[in-house]
Amino acid sequence: MDHAADVPDVFDPRIYAAGVPHERYRLLRDGHPVAWQPEPEIAPWPAGPGFWAVTRHADVVRVLRDHRTYSSWLGATQIRDPDPADLPFLRRTMLNQDPPEHGRLRRLVARAFTPARVDAFAGRVRERARTLLAAARDAAEDGAADLVGTVTDEYALLNLTDLLGVPPADRALLLEWTVRVIGYQDPDDAPAPLLGPDGTPLNPRSPALLGEMFAYARALAAHKRDHPGDDVMTALATAGLDPAELEMFFFLLTVAGNDTVRSAAPGGLLALAHAPDEHRRLAEGKATAQSAVEELLRVHPPVLSFRRTATVDHELAGQPVRAGDKVVVFHASANHDERVFADPGRLDLGRTPNPHVSFGDGPHVCLGAHFARLQLRTLYEEWCAAMPPPELAGPPKRLVSNFINGITRLPLRVSGPPG
Repeated sequence: MDHAADVPDVFDPRIYAAGVPHERYRLLRDGHPVAWQPEPEIAPWPAGPGFWAVTRHADVVRVLRDHRTYSSWLGATQIRDPDPADLPFLRRTMLNQDPPEHGRLRRLVARAFTPARVDAFAGRVRERARTLLAAARDAAEDGAADLVGTVTDEYALLNLTDLLGVPPADRALLLEWTVRVIGYQDPDDAPAPLLGPDGTPLNPRSPALLGEMFAYARALAAHKRDHPGDDVMTALATAGLDPAELEMFFFLLTVAGNDTVRSAAPGGLLALAHAPDEHRRLAEGKATAQSAVEELLRVHPPVLSFRRTATVDHELAGQPVRAGDKVVVFHASANHDERVFADPGRLDLGRTPNPHVSFGDGPHVCLGAHFARLQLRTLYEEWCAAMPPPELAGPPKRLVSNFINGITRLPLRVSGPPG
């Protein structure tokens, strides 16, 4: 398929190092809402066959809701095609399944991930936010600190490991595994990729690279059966899952559960630093923390894109799509669609309604959204109570990724009166 000269590229992960390409998304929404995107080789990652980029809100919602036409199972959910040998393995996780099989696994894990269990950790989450913010302020050099390194990475990781029931001595492993899986496109954020026999990089989600995590999941589940606690791993270990399902749930919760807040928290603080009047509204109680979280998620969704595979020939926004084509939705574009959001480039912490798709839509809507919202709301409340208005003390650094909307460095002023 030919790539029209006036269709901007939104595939190259290196584009995202400079920021979410909102102007490119706007051009696509206005002129090419379902646009063909080539997948050129970006060393060391090989070229792919190309895909359809879906950028308007209504079309993104349609794709996410219509699992019969847009399958997660056929080719999994990453833009790049997995090794065919890895596909049966990848299909063990509910992220890469379609209903009805997806629903069975989702119901099992939902029983472990109840709002009541999550809310029981609210006090611990608040105390952690206070402690980390105070430590960042106390250790600041020249009144500034990197909030990613001192607060948000640790905050997301420790909250998740509390909920899962991971012993303190093992917690660094979860961050190491997350960085390996999420940051693989960024040469500064992940180790050099391991190569397969043919010299091409191994997918970080392949079974060859997840053995250590899976062995840990089995050992932790066995420990929880003997020493149960009020945590998610105890619930999963006794839920009747087969070993492969348990391993994949641990993988999904470890990576997705950690990186959702790990990406969204600094993104929200950065957005507030760029909009001091909106931060003032929040600090003065003129905007609620609950509505602020939704708007900050809209402008900084943790996930940039998700892939589906067309099951039948059809049309999407007037564009013929063939069975087997890759169809990729772009959450950050949908969240800035002028057809749905008035003045989408403006941060409005009181925006209502706010039908963002930052946690997805349809059968795969984020299972951990309640826990993520609790953590984000608490962090922003504690920032307003104890810290000065967010102000950049240096340039932030973004993750090189077309998948995760990550920030790897966020220097902010942390000395001064709260407000």
